[in-house]
Amino acid sequence: MTNSRSKIQYAVWGALGIVIAAIFVAFAISKVNTKPLPVYGIIPPFTLTNQNSAPVTLDSLHGQIWIADVIFTRCPSQCLRMSSHMKELQAKLPSDVQLVSLTTDPTYDTPEKLKKYSGNFSKSDNWLFLTGDKRVINTVAVDGLKLAVQETPPGERENPNDLFIHSTKFVLIDRVGRVRGYFDGDNPESTSEILSAVKTLEREK
Repeated sequence: MTNSRSKIQYAVWGALGIVIAAIFVAFAISKVNTKPLPVYGIIPPFTLTNQNSAPVTLDSLHGQIWIADVIFTRCPSQCLRMSSHMKELQAKLPSDVQLVSLTTDPTYDTPEKLKKYSGNFSKSDNWLFLTGDKRVINTVAVDGLKLAVQETPPGERENPNDLFIHSTKFVLIDRVGRVRGYFDGDNPESTSEILSAVKTLEREK
């Protein structure tokens, strides 16, 4: 019985050692294979207003990873899908990752309008809906985020609320305001790619 028990113990400890070694190797390989995300640009300084009528600046987002998109509350289709996908993404992201949606229609989209719109998707403080000076928004969206935004010519509008043609991308920004990734905000299947990219940024120091 003693020899049999010893053999079993050796077998158990041997198997455990193999498992530990495999975990160590897998971890080492994952660290080697994790490439840093590219840097696509830098967000310019800005001051805008959120859905609670509070000022939001680039400095106030410093130190946070954030994901941004552009929408407008009168948008008849794609903005609703994008915000729905952002809501699904929010539920899976770490709570310290900030979401930022900029309106392309600041004349109409007052903080009150954005507050009402945001209530359909989130009650959380880590999702900001921003409005403000149109020139500032265009600078952030076009020059900073590198997103296409333009008004739909009146003769080409399919309905009265077809006011803007804009990108459906979700943009990943790091803790120092650099653009690090673009993802399809109109496709919920991009969620896994975003979560993976966020984990990569979290490992950066």
